[in-house]
Amino acid sequence: MSEERQRIVNITLDEKSVVRRNADIEHERKVAIFDLLDANNFSLKDYPDDGPFSLHLAIEDNRLIFDIRAEDDVTELLRLPLPVITFRRVIKDYFQICESYFDAIKSATPSKIEAIDMGRRGLHNEGTELLLERLNDRINTDFDTARRLFTLICVLHIRG
Repeated sequence: MSEERQRIVNITLDEKSVVRRNADIEHERKVAIFDLLDANNFSLKDYPDDGPFSLHLAIEDNRLIFDIRAEDDVTELLRLPLPVITFRRVIKDYFQICESYFDAIKSATPSKIEAIDMGRRGLHNEGTELLLERLNDRINTDFDTARRLFTLICVLHIRG
């Protein structure tokens, strides 16, 4: 299968789950979606010749739902529920450090901002590795794609 077919070409977040609290979070969401659609590697292990894909992310009944469809956005290929509890600790820690980071960029020294940012990136990577582990049985993807997906999963967890 060609690489240009092993990709996500459309992504949506369940609007019932998404709350746009502030400009920083909205910016992160837009950047993650833009970057994801610009460059990603994504395929289904059970459907190696299908693609490109439309992906709908949602949270339903304490499950993170990966609703994967064909490019036409109609043909359902896989609905993969993952327990939210799996990601809860790393997302909570990530939100706390992001809050510290956004506070720090207003008044902290460059070295303190850099230290907090390193911690923030480390937690983001931890969440990415966890996501890769959970998707491994059903989905092929690379670290950068999973990293952007983890950002969007975090956005789904924001409550007003």
